Amino acid sequence: MNKNTLETLKKYFGYASFRKGQERIANTILSGRDALAIMPTGAGKSICYQLPALMLPGITIVVSPLISLMQDQVKALNAAGIRAAYINSSLTESQISKALNYAAQGAYKIVYVAPERLETWEFGQFAARAEISMVTVDEAHCISQWGQDFRPSYLKIVDFVNRLEPRPILSAFTATATEEVKEDIVCVLGLQNPEIVVTGFDRENLYYRVESIRKKDNFIIEYVEKHAEESGIIYCATRKNVDEVYELLWKRGVPVAKYHAGMDTEARKKSQEDFIYDRLPVIVATNAFGMGIDKSNVRYVIHYNMPQSMENYYQEAGRAGRDGEPSQCILLFSARDVMIDKFLLEHKDFSEVPPEDIEPIRQRDARRLQIMEGYCQTTSCFRNYILTYFGEKVTSPCDNCGNCHREYHEVDMTAEVRAVLDCVSETKGRYGQAVVVGTLLGANRARLKELGTIHYKSYGSLKDLGEKEIKSLIHQMIVEGYLYQTDDQYSVLKIGNKTLAELENATILVKMYEEKEPSRRQQRGSRRRNTDMLTGEGFELFELLRGLRLEIAREEAVPPYIIFSDKTLIDMCVKLPEDRGTMLDVSGVGQAKYEKYGQRFLTAIREYREKQGDMEICETAEEAAGLPEAESQKGTFDRTEYNRVHNRPEGASRTWDAAEDEELKREFGFGMTISEIARQHDRTYGAIRARLKKQGLIE
Repeated sequence: MNKNTLETLKKYFGYASFRKGQERIANTILSGRDALAIMPTGAGKSICYQLPALMLPGITIVVSPLISLMQDQVKALNAAGIRAAYINSSLTESQISKALNYAAQGAYKIVYVAPERLETWEFGQFAARAEISMVTVDEAHCISQWGQDFRPSYLKIVDFVNRLEPRPILSAFTATATEEVKEDIVCVLGLQNPEIVVTGFDRENLYYRVESIRKKDNFIIEYVEKHAEESGIIYCATRKNVDEVYELLWKRGVPVAKYHAGMDTEARKKSQEDFIYDRLPVIVATNAFGMGIDKSNVRYVIHYNMPQSMENYYQEAGRAGRDGEPSQCILLFSARDVMIDKFLLEHKDFSEVPPEDIEPIRQRDARRLQIMEGYCQTTSCFRNYILTYFGEKVTSPCDNCGNCHREYHEVDMTAEVRAVLDCVSETKGRYGQAVVVGTLLGANRARLKELGTIHYKSYGSLKDLGEKEIKSLIHQMIVEGYLYQTDDQYSVLKIGNKTLAELENATILVKMYEEKEPSRRQQRGSRRRNTDMLTGEGFELFELLRGLRLEIAREEAVPPYIIFSDKTLIDMCVKLPEDRGTMLDVSGVGQAKYEKYGQRFLTAIREYREKQGDMEICETAEEAAGLPEAESQKGTFDRTEYNRVHNRPEGASRTWDAAEDEELKREFGFGMTISEIARQHDRTYGAIRARLKKQGLIE
């Protein structure tokens, strides 16, 4: 282990040790060798290039796709005492010229730019006179035509690097890359003898589940209201869905933002900032939102519709739990989702794609959609399904996903399998799943009459089953090899490598499930949050420190997580630092952050301890493990009840009068959130919401 890299890590970032893969990548770069790192979201890939950038001579240029990402990264670096800047279209020409002059003079160690900027004359002049030691490509999958976020502007990076003398070190980072995308990155970027580090795709803190339901709105309302204190993202496939779900939650009084490409730039910017700065804890968005969003305390990501690919799903779901705390990734699935995705893919923009590549890309997209549909219908471990797709070997089920917490039993469905095969045989492999399912159900559809399937012997043969059950059965038959689905744009079902003759004397068992009765440990959570180990007093201190963090963040106009992460605040609660030395022992507190914020947090902790006297901040090891002996000795800390009692405003029980009602109407009409109104009136969130319902302003 390199002593210098460890010292730099602690000094600037506040960490005493590296996470998986970080040290290897940093040392590779410091040795002068090109590197490609594939690391899951939240694994700390930024440190892998930021740390060597500090130790290398000259400047590191970081190519990043989004303005918001650059701004957040630069704010975080400056807060850590690292000189950094960004150059993008949010600056005036005068500001850009000034920043480039400062950079050329060595005022910055790290400069973030958009790929389009590399081709400008002014940036070329700067690069010719500056000492550039490394060029880092963030979100490197954008360079691959086979990646889900291909951006032609990324192809300009190669020409820029080739013009530099001497050639700098080239490093590339991404969270999502299949084998073909990985090879494409190496080839297109021209990486020379690169060290390729794949730390794995598993995010152990994420709990994956799929809910096959029709009434998605009811699920959304119930879930969001149950997790009112948490931050979450709800992804929708279309702008229309975003607007509808946003309206649904807004009418219920949920403090919510929305984001899609149909909004003007200022409106999108405001929504993004409201979410990042914790002004609005929930955002409803299309996949246009999220790349580069570094908000660490997102506790859930819900997909209202099925994404078009596993790459998209992994990246979007991965925006939950970046701080390592247990978080939920929920996909709401219905048959209509597949139709929506097929429509969107059929109308995909190929204007910047060479004609010879269009058909292969269409086939790839169709195959990815099938894989995603398979994920929604699988009876196996969700985590293993994801990991297998990205090329990781799996051994046993994870015991931390929706399918692992379902009790499966086998049912004899030999007759039903034969019925499906009879139907596909009658179609002669000409039709897709929708036609086959409709025929088996005996559905009264014009399309079936047009095709003549109403005259098939198999028509209505499975009318006693539901559509969901037949689709699940077909999926399992594909997995088992009885059927296969073609990869082209309009995929059809065909007889697989197992024939009807092989079924003559066979018994076909199909997995069906019931929800498991949760164990004592599962009821407490298969993975507990770090805050769950805090006692009532410990959690009260944590909330106090969160309040101080928010106060400082507003003073400096930065997102709260840039000051300190939740994990760092929890470590403060556990360690109760008393001076500079003990505060620097807290994970995430570096020298620069201590100088800026340390004293204010030390004061807050000291004053709280003086007020409380003797106190127990954390559970014992037995309590943390959920052992019965511990629970008999001491009651379990209920965070929800704590918030209800301790955070109840003084004016909560005050009688309402007409003047306050009028003020309430006016504030709500001006666009204030329920949370903001509650703070203004010194009332509870629930009281304000109830009052708005009484006045007919929300449903």
